[in-house]
Amino acid sequence: MAARREHGQTLPLMALVIVLIAATLVVVSRVGVLVVDRSRAHAAADAAALAAIHGGRPAAIDVATRNHGTLVSYVELNGSVEVRVRVGRATALARAAPAKSDPSG
Repeated sequence: MAARREHGQTLPLMALVIVLIAATLVVVSRVGVLVVDRSRAHAAADAAALAAIHGGRPAAIDVATRNHGTLVSYVELNGSVEVRVRVGRATALARAAPAKSDPSG
């Protein structure tokens, strides 16, 4: 009789396993998207900050946009530039300053 009570238990267990695998795949894909967005945001912010050194805010906006980002903030202080760029759900901050010339030649 014990065999009869356990008959049919495989289907609910397999359904549970499939649901758990699906949930894991959803979580992993969302984390993957966030990681990619974060990496792209950092690259876009770095490029926008460097572009801003030579072209100001318009250059920073252009470079951020070309890198699929949005310029969130732009601060210029003592010749250096700080930009914040958003790509997807990620935001990154970057600073840049002009290269110092070498007095020795």
